[in-house]
Amino acid sequence: MITENYDVIVIGGGAIGLATAYHLGQRQARTLVLEQYTFVNQLGSSAGVSRQFRIPYPDEYMVQMALDAQPYWDELQKNTDVQLLDKVGTLWFGDPEVHSTEGNIAEAEKALEALGVPYTTLTSKEIEEQYHFKDLPDNYTGLFQPDGASINFKATIETLLSLCQKEETVELREDSPVLKIKQKGGLFELTTPNGIYIAKKLAIIPGPYINSVINLLDFKIEATYWNMSSAYFKKTDPTIQYPTWFVFQNATGDNGNQFYGFPSVDWDHPEYIRVAPDFVIKPLEEPSDRTLIPNPQELAYTSEWVQSHMTGLSTEPEYTSTCLIALSTIPNKELLIDFAPPYVPNHKNIVVYATGWAAKFTPFLGKIMSDLALDGHTDFDITPFRLGYKYFLAL
Repeated sequence: MITENYDVIVIGGGAIGLATAYHLGQRQARTLVLEQYTFVNQLGSSAGVSRQFRIPYPDEYMVQMALDAQPYWDELQKNTDVQLLDKVGTLWFGDPEVHSTEGNIAEAEKALEALGVPYTTLTSKEIEEQYHFKDLPDNYTGLFQPDGASINFKATIETLLSLCQKEETVELREDSPVLKIKQKGGLFELTTPNGIYIAKKLAIIPGPYINSVINLLDFKIEATYWNMSSAYFKKTDPTIQYPTWFVFQNATGDNGNQFYGFPSVDWDHPEYIRVAPDFVIKPLEEPSDRTLIPNPQELAYTSEWVQSHMTGLSTEPEYTSTCLIALSTIPNKELLIDFAPPYVPNHKNIVVYATGWAAKFTPFLGKIMSDLALDGHTDFDITPFRLGYKYFLAL
């Protein structure tokens, strides 16, 4: 079966792929979404239920991106009765000298100040008194930013899927991995197990499976794959609540010693607090190596942190989950949003979201990717993310 004349084919039906398709549909673009598994699956970087929305970043352009994303979340919220963001604030704390993949506390304070974003600073003792942590080193400092939230990510994806289903110009196909991409004149011909589809433009957003798609166009990205662990600790004090938080600490041996956490929420094991390591002991070579079973040593380090520094919780997790993500080899694991490299024919009609942690930008990135696909540009400054010249490599 050959279906002609799609304006855009979106490869990848996770959160950002669906957000892109929704924005394309809003502009009446004839759009096809190809998802290799089923929609709302647990096999990529959309896995799990919750994510953090936060504004603190060490770079002004990232703070600005979080601010720009807020109205898109507000707009998405109008389309569902389910609360998508549970606003509890963001707490960053730890050793002020530590620089991690998340950044550095002092640099984040400067970036927030530069853009007029309110926050409060905290001493080690104030963090313990106000936010239920304990036995923190005296030199630890913190910042609290009140706009942080826990994202109901599953509901976000379900909302976007529902919106796409209502768009007259959007078609959704699951169980449709792309096996071949052929250039035919100014068009792309995509082969899947279920048919052959033709489009003028491609938006490639397959999460950790990025190389399996762009290899078909004879280029690749140098990426590392993290199968990230996550654990749920039962409350021993039913009244206890935490904000979203991240702790900055130096690694000790194979313990990356960076952890982050979430509040309890009614849509994700309500009597539990989720805490996760923000490191992996051993990255995967390929996404196909992923497992739904977390690394036991990563969980052990997380339990040790909870036992030593958190209150009102049991010390062993009762539920666990994993999430797979492709990260660039850029030191701070930057997002990468760009067109295909110039040596790929028709490259200006291929837009790629390749790597990075981006759940918090989901509806906004959908707008950016749809703009790039249809117009070849966007009104938002994505210069810091246009890193294809450096990280896309010819096969």
